Amino acid sequence: MAALERPGSSAALRIFGALVPLFCGLLGVFIANIPVSILGEAVPPPLLGLVPIYFWCLVRPDLMTPAAALTIGIAEDIASGGPPGLWTLAFVLTYALVARQRDSFAGLSGLVAVVGFGAAASITCASAYFTIAALYWHFPPLAPILSELAMTVLFYVPTVYVAGMIHHRLVGASRSDI
Repeated sequence: MAALERPGSSAALRIFGALVPLFCGLLGVFIANIPVSILGEAVPPPLLGLVPIYFWCLVRPDLMTPAAALTIGIAEDIASGGPPGLWTLAFVLTYALVARQRDSFAGLSGLVAVVGFGAAASITCASAYFTIAALYWHFPPLAPILSELAMTVLFYVPTVYVAGMIHHRLVGASRSDI
């Protein structure tokens, strides 16, 4: 209690709250790219860094900025070992789409919310697929990107549940606090 009454602690808490969405995205990238495969590499890892971008862009757009989406995308590029800028471009394009259509996506609930995330994840995977096609001058196989999309949508529900808990416990709902 005394720590909350000290001068400047409120500013420190606000700064921490503002960085939570970025840290959630970076943690998702780290967890998704741990080099351990339960299924023997039969399926690619999900894009867990995309879930915080989508969630925080809808819930607290003042905290999930384009710079945070760019940083999470760079972390995904580094951790996944793909071509530089591939996931950065895909994440930033998805962020732009979700931010532009935020009212439409934010009004979704239940199974339709999962479908809405699936649409956003489809944009991410499609932009990555066509970026690779343009980079290498041929279309790569569809199966890997489709299985990555399926894994990402499958892991959306548990990941967004954790993001919601973090939101309610650490950040709060008010946009005027920051």
